[in-house]
Amino acid sequence: MREGWEMLKVEDICEILDAQRKPVSKKDRRVGCYPYYGATGIQDYVDAYIFDGRYLLVGEDGAKWGASDKTAFMVEGKCWVNNHAHILKINKKVIDTYVEYYLTFKDLNEYITGAIVPKLTQQALRNIPIPVPPLSEQERIVAELDCLSSVIEKQKELLKELDNLAQSTFYTMFGDPITNEKGWEVKKLGEICYSELGKMLDTKKNTGTLHPYLCALNVQWGTFNLDIIKEMKIEEEDLERYEVKKGDLLICEGGDTGRCAIWNNDDIIYYQNSLHRVRFAKEYMLPIVCQYIMLHYKKQGEIDKYSTGQTIKHLVKKSLLTIPFPIAPLSLQQEFASKIEAIEKQKELIKQSIAETETLFNSRMDYYFN
Repeated sequence: MREGWEMLKVEDICEILDAQRKPVSKKDRRVGCYPYYGATGIQDYVDAYIFDGRYLLVGEDGAKWGASDKTAFMVEGKCWVNNHAHILKINKKVIDTYVEYYLTFKDLNEYITGAIVPKLTQQALRNIPIPVPPLSEQERIVAELDCLSSVIEKQKELLKELDNLAQSTFYTMFGDPITNEKGWEVKKLGEICYSELGKMLDTKKNTGTLHPYLCALNVQWGTFNLDIIKEMKIEEEDLERYEVKKGDLLICEGGDTGRCAIWNNDDIIYYQNSLHRVRFAKEYMLPIVCQYIMLHYKKQGEIDKYSTGQTIKHLVKKSLLTIPFPIAPLSLQQEFASKIEAIEKQKELIKQSIAETETLFNSRMDYYFN
């Protein structure tokens, strides 16, 4: 322990107001302007409030409590809190934001009980130890972490602005593809591309050697989440059939139907049958244009017209290939692709900056709290 610091428990530095919480079922809530909080943040907006002030909420159940999870979050003003989040009123001895940073940093899983429904009980919360420095040191730590947090948030806002610029560029150049206000020739997707579903997963029937593959969870709008890459067995003669090549557009067949991204990676990878792999005839359409049209169709509910299923939606190959696309002049598509490429380069620089700032932020959290 650093000189001048003291080890206190949560119960020593705050009042826990759980007794004042009140759950309201969704059918009984009346829509209003006051945020209705649960374990992970705002769940709804209601017409009444039970708290008015500045409080620290900590997930009781229905949350995650690892060091990388948002375990605690500050709320301010009039609000309603249900019984899935503890509500803490921090006393003047400790800055509430300091406690928020500490509980966000700390892995609380050792305090979680319950095999079926994991839970951070009030008693366990009360006994969580918190290293507390003198008030002036708290202020300095909070100021530094606030500064880094602000930089990260501003960088993320820049990413959103660039995404908005890309969308605006699309509408300026192509108009609304549903109404086809530019009057271009319209063709069905099946007329301008070659599409095939990926390999079916069947642990009993699949043979061959293990290879990495993409599934629907990896495909986000316009990008890929490669944090978790699974492997499946593929026979040598099927490798070419199920390989994803640079420039392929991958479209989700199930769940969030139509969600798609272009694979621009040189790594060798394959794909599973939750995805359509689309390769275009270059004289008709560039993949990036199709991606933006699909995003517009999704926002406007057009993709749902081609999807089947009540609980889990599916966009089967036959339906996918009947979706109509206005065919803009190739020169215009190429101009759009160049503009998007420039925007994406700017986004990559910002993402790199965010990663570097987050690394610095985490190292400072580790320095102060570990």
